[in-house]
Amino acid sequence: MAVSEFVSFRDRLVGACAKAIVGKEKEITLVAVCYLCGGHILLEDVPGTGKTMLFRAFSKACGGSFKRIQFTPDVMPSDVTGIHFYNMKTGDFEFRPGPVFVDLVLADEINRATPRTQSSLLEAMAERQVSVDGETRKLGDTFMVAATQNPIESYGTFPLPEAQMDRFMMRLKLGYMQRAEEIGVALRRDTGNIIEWIEPVVSTEETLQLREQLDTIEISEPVIGYILDIIEKTRNDVRFHIGASPRGTIALVKASRAYAAFQGRAFVTPDDVKFLAPYVLAHRLHYRTAVGSGESEALFLEMLETIPVPTEA
Repeated sequence: MAVSEFVSFRDRLVGACAKAIVGKEKEITLVAVCYLCGGHILLEDVPGTGKTMLFRAFSKACGGSFKRIQFTPDVMPSDVTGIHFYNMKTGDFEFRPGPVFVDLVLADEINRATPRTQSSLLEAMAERQVSVDGETRKLGDTFMVAATQNPIESYGTFPLPEAQMDRFMMRLKLGYMQRAEEIGVALRRDTGNIIEWIEPVVSTEETLQLREQLDTIEISEPVIGYILDIIEKTRNDVRFHIGASPRGTIALVKASRAYAAFQGRAFVTPDDVKFLAPYVLAHRLHYRTAVGSGESEALFLEMLETIPVPTEA
């Protein structure tokens, strides 16, 4: 399979989502990387920057099923995974699937749910299955959790545990638009309905076919060594209490392959790894002092600059 097919896949997704989310091609590309790799993504930013709209647009462009869970403290685990109920007409217990039985589920303001409800997503995110009343039910091959949270507001929120943070392939921020872009969005008359106009541009079958081809993207021994240098540094640096997990290593390798293919290359470069590492690893680390997400990324980038980058002989 030619890398041009990966490029076409990326261009179609970015082009469709850009109709609703202006000036965020890099962020849309990273969401596409997670989707192609079968990963989950956490979008952390202040209110009003388009987090929910981005995922709604992306789900429309992917053509898969989509549901949104608005997390609040009173949301129960059964509201996420589903529940068995007694059907008086049939006289039997039946299973009513929860909103996770879709291709893309939006966990909106996930940190407003209680730890018990947050934990109901752990099995789904790690194994693509849920267990309810002793029965295990499989989720779809393209199942993806896209979660949002506000990093500033703390009232009525519950911090995500390390086990759940480690299940997100990436953590992103959208940030504010450029002045000219924001003027264009402010004057746009169709903001409310623009999501409905987005048509599917890729299929589930195409996504799975491309996913099977990711292993053909070459990653050389020096580049693998560079990835392990970064991972080991997070485990040995005195600023971090807990370093990146093996799951983080696997995620960085997968993401690097997908990102390289999206750039039209059949091989991974150290620059691909260096670009992706903050998005893939920074949120997985446990810092010795309490830091916000912005500070954690700054500390990670500071550490990253101390690691020699492999070059051609």
